[in-house]
Parts: sequence; C-alpha cells; structure tokens
Amino acid sequence: MSSALFTPYTIKNVTFPNRIVMSPMCMYSCQAQDGKATNFHYIHYTSRAVGGTGLIFTEAAAVTEQGRISPQDLGIWSDDHIEGLKKIVHLSQEQGSKVGIQLAHAGRKAVLEGPIIAPSSIPFNDEMKTPEEMTVEQIKETIVAFRKGAERAKEAGFDVIELHGAHGYLINEFLSPLTNKRKDEYGGSKENRYRFLKETINEVNKVWDGPLFVRISAEEYHEEGNTMEDFVYFSDEMKKQGVDLVDCSTGGVVPARIKAYPGYQVKHAEQIRRESNIATGAVGLITHPLQAEEIIQNERADLVLLAREMLRDPYWARTAAAELGGDLKAPKQYERGWN
Repeated sequence: MSSALFTPYTIKNVTFPNRIVMSPMCMYSCQAQDGKATNFHYIHYTSRAVGGTGLIFTEAAAVTEQGRISPQDLGIWSDDHIEGLKKIVHLSQEQGSKVGIQLAHAGRKAVLEGPIIAPSSIPFNDEMKTPEEMTVEQIKETIVAFRKGAERAKEAGFDVIELHGAHGYLINEFLSPLTNKRKDEYGGSKENRYRFLKETINEVNKVWDGPLFVRISAEEYHEEGNTMEDFVYFSDEMKKQGVDLVDCSTGGVVPARIKAYPGYQVKHAEQIRRESNIATGAVGLITHPLQAEEIIQNERADLVLLAREMLRDPYWARTAAAELGGDLKAPKQYERGWN
C-alpha cells in the first residue's frame, strides 16, 4: 500500500506535494524590532523546503505594529515587509514546497511597550498588562489591517493564508466567552462572538482567492469556555464563507494546566472534519512517521502539522519517506546521499 502521507493534496489551484506541514512557530529573530525578515528566516524556512516539507508556514506575522506578540516578531503591517517575505517564498518554492503565512494580532497577549488592545479589558494573568477594551472604530481598523496584510501576502507570492484564531490571541479572544465580555454586537451570543472573525474573513476574501485556513483552539480547558458544539458552529460558518481548512490546535485562551500526550489534539480535527464536513489539519505532539500516516490513512485529518519535531529534524519528510516508502525526490545536489 502506498503512503497516504505522501499523496498530493489540492486546494483550489494549489497542490501540495505531500500532506506534511511545518506549523507556524515564533522565532523571535527580528533583532532590529522592525518586523523585517532576516538571514535567519531565509535559512530556517528554506532548509525545511530542501527537506521535502509539502507546505511551510512562516511564523505569525503581525497585521499591526501594536499586534505583535513580541518586538522581535515578523510583521506584515507595512509594504516595507514585502521584499523580505517575497524572498522567503521564492527560496522555498524553488525547492518544491508551497508556502503559507499566518496573519495574526496578539491582542491582550502582546508583550510590548505602550498600550495593548483586546475585546475586553481583562489581563491574561497577574504578570501581564491590562488591555484597553477596543472601540468599534478600532475593531473596524483592525479588520482592515487583516485585509491589507492579505494584500501584501498576495504580493509576496504566498500560496496559502492562515488567520490565527487560536492560542488566546485577538481573534480567539473575540470567539471565547472567557475573554469577550462585550455588551455590543461583538459580544454575548456565539453568533456575536463570531462576528469579528466573520468580518475579517469577508474582508480578506475581497483581495484573496487562494487557499484560506483558520487556526483555532478547539479546547479551552475551562468549564465556562467554548464547547465542541461551539467550535462546530464556528467551523460551519467558516465553511459557508469559503474557508478551506480548519487547523485544530488547543489552549492558550486562559492559563490552564494541559495534559499533553502524543496526538492529544487530533480528536478535535477528526470531530470537526466529520461534523462540519470541512478539511482539517491535525497538530500537537505528532512526531513519528507512522503516527502521521495513521492520521491521514484513517481520514482523521487532511494535513498533518509538525512543530517542534520540525525544529529537531529539518529533513523529517525524508525520514518519513524512508520509513513509509513514500515518494520524495531528493534535490539533485543531494541525490548521492538520499538514494
């Protein structure tokens, strides 16, 4: 039997050579604090492309300067960022990978000088700043910032855009009743809490017709948080709006103790895929080729995302191909060592 992990996968007009995805991971490497890509980024991402990864996501790129997680994050709030991002894309595509960008706003979890904003004026914990509650004008401005980020991502040549709606950052903060205590049209019911993401997707759709993913935290580890019924509702709505894949992570909304074990988040991707009939990505302590193969073979998810394991082994796809008998061509320069 041929390896399912190494079957191509097509979304819209983009075909990924295999189902292996490098998950977005903050590198905190913009030492000039200007959001511009550096030599580290060019080497970091391209090495995973040489290693055979089907889809590579760059780290979260902030759509506003205020929306960075840290001062060292990549940015996409300015046209000045396009050149460096374009180089990352070109270098990685040249080696056969597709490349995605995660558009993000940190909300109350930004660790920056100056004021930070969130749906409600509630700090993440006692050590972090208390954010300012966003005005409706600030909400509208931020939604436009996501659209402008998508425009720049398109100009840079990215194959995929993912909206970061997980890990307690701004979109996630609007979705969760734990962090959204608003009394206006952006708070209260799940329909209202979804409104910020809904309007963001609509705005991005004005300028982007390629594959569109959304990452969610499909478990909030709090009895008063969103339930799986809520996440299925959100996924249903995203599908109606043309979102192609829901990337299912968990946690980060509020402080919580999480019992992590191999594949502990896969069940969320499986359930949303089944109940919302939308493609999903599975992530979370996926490290072994057979583990990834099982997820795809059993149709529990459509793509498998690796994070820390991809840091440990940039050539993980090659490791998996050797074990599973997958079809993965070596770069011509490396054929002597790979064959």
